Order: sequence, then structure tokens, then C-alpha cells
Amino acid sequence: MFAGLLGIFIGGGQALQTAVNSRLRGYLGSPFYASLISFSGGTLCLALVALLSGQSLWISTTTWANTPFWLWIGGSLGVIVLTSNILLFPRLGSMQTALMPILGQVLMGVLIDHFGWFGAPQQSFGLTRLGGVILVLAGIFITVVLPNLRQAKNTVASGLWGWRVLGVLAGGLSATQTAMNGTLGRLLDSAILAAFVSFFLGALCLILLVALKEGRWQRLPQAFQAGMPIWCIGGGCLGAFFITGSVILVPLIGTGLTVLVSLLGLIGGSLLLDQFGLLGSPRKRIHAVQWLGLCILLGGIALVRLG
Repeated sequence: MFAGLLGIFIGGGQALQTAVNSRLRGYLGSPFYASLISFSGGTLCLALVALLSGQSLWISTTTWANTPFWLWIGGSLGVIVLTSNILLFPRLGSMQTALMPILGQVLMGVLIDHFGWFGAPQQSFGLTRLGGVILVLAGIFITVVLPNLRQAKNTVASGLWGWRVLGVLAGGLSATQTAMNGTLGRLLDSAILAAFVSFFLGALCLILLVALKEGRWQRLPQAFQAGMPIWCIGGGCLGAFFITGSVILVPLIGTGLTVLVSLLGLIGGSLLLDQFGLLGSPRKRIHAVQWLGLCILLGGIALVRLG
């Protein structure tokens, strides 16, 4: 029960983070700079929580030497996923940019659980879990895709399959990051420290990316001068909550179920943001069929859990 509620809450927090970061991008005029602010804010937030709880941020050289190198690159994968979404949005539109990574997350999460990749707990893939995954995909289709099918038919489909594949791969990398961070948290015996490492290394990658691509560091003070609300820089703290929650959940329920439960929170939170126009989001009426899709998604998650 605790794991399910935590997964829904961190997924809902991710929906809020997306809305906050969207406003931040609008003020800064640069998606990469906005991501850097978000990652930096998350890093500082996690550092503060660690220090207040009496945890050291120092990792011994012995730990570095005896830990597989791939456990430390979760933050870099997060930057790749983020950059992929930035590239996909103008080419695929919002619906497919959301859908393709979700497909990748679900499929990769199932594979990681079945084979026990990246140190994740191994959970065999049987008929019950297969039925659950099918229900999850059906729920996602009804909630996310069905309301936008008419609009999607008007988009040009030629030459887009490469970008769709990139979206699926980006989703797979997101699930991989979740598994890696979960294993790192177990080895370090600290979910907060593992999340801090992920955010810190991701922020370093973004500093390099912004330095090479942007070369401008004065955007943030200019945005505040233009009237940007202070809460626009709070997306990183929500992201820190998501990563820390994922690190806690992976050893408890596995990568696949962590991905699915957080997706339920993400989609549900996004629907609420649209329904009420929160945080400056454009207000959109939510159809009854979308709530039905959410219920089907919940039923699929229950089947995966039973499997």
C-alpha cells in the first residue's frame, strides 16, 4: 500500500514538475538552460536534505573503485532523455512525444524485471504480468491517444519513424536510469545520496551542454527582472522527490512496477492540471473516457503486481 501511494505521489509530482519547468522555459527562452536550473535546484535540495538528516555527501574512493561504473551514469541518462524530448516535440507533437517514451518505459521495465538487469530484483514474466501490461498499454491508449486521434490524423506521417524509435529508446533509457539509481541507492544504503549523485552528475553534463550551445549565463537574473515568479525554479525539488522515491521503490517492487505506478500518477496528475488549468497550464476539458482509461491502467498495474 505504501509503495503504491508513494509511486502515485512521485508520478503526480513529475506532472507538476513538467508544468513548472514549462513556465521556466518560457521565461528563460532556452530549454537547456531551464533544465540546468532544474537539475541544479534538485541537487541543492538533496544536498540540504542529506546534511540536515546527518548524512555525508562524501563517497569514499573504495566505494567508487568497487562499484560498476555504469551505476554512476544515471544522471547522464536523464540528460539524454530530456534532450530527446526536446528534439521530439516539434517533430512528433505533444501526443506522440508523450506516448513513445511511455512505451519504451513499460517495455524496458518489464525486460529489466524479467532478466534482473542492472542489479534490479528479478521477477519472471508470466501470463498474469503479460495481461497486466496489455491492460496498462490499453489504458494509456484510451487516456492519452484516443482523445487526440483526430488531430493526429492531420499530421504528416512520412519520415517520422526514426523519431518515433528515438522516443521509444528514450523511454527505455528512463527505465534504465530508474533501475540503476535503485541499485546505487541499495549499495550506498541511502536513497537521498543516490538521488544526489544522479542529479549532481546530470547538472555537470548540462553545464557543459549550456556552455557549448548557449554561452550565456545571465538568463536567470534577466527572467526575474521580467517578473518570473520564484516558484518557477522549484521544479528541481519535485524532480528530486521523484528520483528519491524511485530509488526507494525499485528494491521493494521492482523496476517495472515502479515505472507503471509512477506513470499512473503522472497521467492522473497531468489530467488534473489540464482540467483545472493549474500553474498556467492551458485549461482542457477531460472526457469521461480518459477517466475510464485511468481505471483500466490501474487494473493493469494490479495484475502486474499479482504476477
